[in-house]
Amino acid sequence: MRDGRGLSPWGGAKGLVRNETALKFDEISTVSSVKNTAFEKHYRIGDLARLWGLGRETVRKLVKDDPGVIKIRMGRKKAHTMYSVPESAAHRIHTRLLNTA
Repeated sequence: MRDGRGLSPWGGAKGLVRNETALKFDEISTVSSVKNTAFEKHYRIGDLARLWGLGRETVRKLVKDDPGVIKIRMGRKKAHTMYSVPESAAHRIHTRLLNTA
């Protein structure tokens, strides 16, 4: 069974979605890049804040919706969410910050 984006429930990208339109290249590359981050170095919010010279809350807002970032909820409150950011995602986010200036 596939969801509306053409992804199988096991995480693999398929060539076609239900309405027979091809997946966008961006979606395929995002899915494949997320799979390859398991053995990369991972950073916490505080680590990136220190490296980039930004506040922890600013970094959290930058990484929270990025594909590839692992969110670990510790309890029911969002305040108890830990973020683990793969090195490739950190590079992508930092490059995006540099290019918006």
